[in-house]
Amino acid sequence: MARHEELPVPIYTSLEPVYGGGSQLEEAQLRFKNLKSKFIEFFGHPPDVYARSPGRVNLIGEHIDYEGYSVLPMAIRQDTIVGIRINNSDKILRIANVNDKYSMCTYPADPQQEIDLKNHRWGHYFICGYKGYHDYAKLKGITVSAPVGLDVIVDGTVPTGSGLSSSAAFVCSATIAVMAAFGANFAKKELAQLTCECERHIGTQSGGMDQAISVMAQTGFAELIDFNPIRATDVQLPVGGTFVIGHSLAESQKAVTAATNYNNRVVECRLAAIVLGIKLGMNPEDAISNVKTLSDVEGLCVSFAGTRGSSDPFLAVKELIKEEPYSAEDIEKITETKLEVIFAVSPTSLDVLRAAKHYKLHQRAAHVYSEAKRVHAFKDTVSSNLSDEDMLKKLGNLMNESHYSCSVLYECSCPELEELVKICRDNGALGARLTGAGWGGCAVALVKENLVPQFILNLKEQFYQSRIDKGVIKKNDLGLYIFASKPSSGAAIFKI
Repeated sequence: MARHEELPVPIYTSLEPVYGGGSQLEEAQLRFKNLKSKFIEFFGHPPDVYARSPGRVNLIGEHIDYEGYSVLPMAIRQDTIVGIRINNSDKILRIANVNDKYSMCTYPADPQQEIDLKNHRWGHYFICGYKGYHDYAKLKGITVSAPVGLDVIVDGTVPTGSGLSSSAAFVCSATIAVMAAFGANFAKKELAQLTCECERHIGTQSGGMDQAISVMAQTGFAELIDFNPIRATDVQLPVGGTFVIGHSLAESQKAVTAATNYNNRVVECRLAAIVLGIKLGMNPEDAISNVKTLSDVEGLCVSFAGTRGSSDPFLAVKELIKEEPYSAEDIEKITETKLEVIFAVSPTSLDVLRAAKHYKLHQRAAHVYSEAKRVHAFKDTVSSNLSDEDMLKKLGNLMNESHYSCSVLYECSCPELEELVKICRDNGALGARLTGAGWGGCAVALVKENLVPQFILNLKEQFYQSRIDKGVIKKNDLGLYIFASKPSSGAAIFKI
């Protein structure tokens, strides 16, 4: 029997298989009805097909997917829906949104068009999927007709800038909608890889976790996502625990701040890996050519640790990389090569070099290696014979350690997240940590199921009420900013 990631995206003729029953189904039916009527209002006819992809919360394994390490996210019920129809009357892509905040974007129907990164528009995320589908279809030898117009409408319930992967949900649903409009369907693992590459058109050096979980999630399971090759392993979470997600209300604009935040860390990790490779005996030229991630030199680090009676790659970091920040000149002495030459083929990395004053190699490598270990400790705990009580406690401790590492070693937290995480722990969370890229966005807390209603009430009073009083958010919108979630299902196509 094929593993579920080897199957194509499921096609449904009703909403129940994804949205279940009860109030969630009624809410979904209203959304699809509204989406359809807005589509008719904008374009004069209904969509041919719909695609949906969920957001996600990463339970543990932050900023390590782009270093080649496994992560452990789960899909949430919030998602992005795209309705689409081919329009042969002209060669224009018209992208509308049910939310009036986003005005209609138009683009030429040209798969080769470049995305103007200096002029950030919300419709760019759709173009990522549009370009990606055409590139991949060509690669697979699928005949792609001459470009045609597309009418598109988008409805997203994943809060933007929340660290819950609103951008990946949008890129995945856009790619799948374009694919479905042209009558194709690919295996989920192929789409996970494709959509990761699609999002790089927007200028972030994404690692692939967000797209993988959005496409491959299974109802009721978190997923251990492995890379190279991409695969998903179902992880059954313990009964008696629920994950509560709370927005810090600080928006994380990953694409806009990439040069100083997200992409900066990608560059620091690559430099740490190259420096480790050289200090562990590699020729500088070979290290620069062959070492892309910290996972590439893990074997050398483990061998080094073996001479000290350990198997922990961090020992190499501790002994060979200084804790003080490195200047560009410091690193160039070790690599015998200018940093601009090392990153010559990556414009986004060159942006980082222009903005960076120094590079914290020790801290970034220490976070990546320790976080990679915590992911497997989390999975091992879930599949252990511990009692539910002890299991939940251990998972909570791992989440707390992860947050400390993200906050102190990787420096991707912010004051609002620190406040929210502390309030979560003060109100009985077994563990709480920032989730997503950080620098804003959400925290996730592991809470005993019977305490969830009171826990959410306490957070509303202690964190959100002051923000309501200041007019930052409306009281009626609180459900968007704090909610409990069980693992949801992944991407789907609807013909309804």
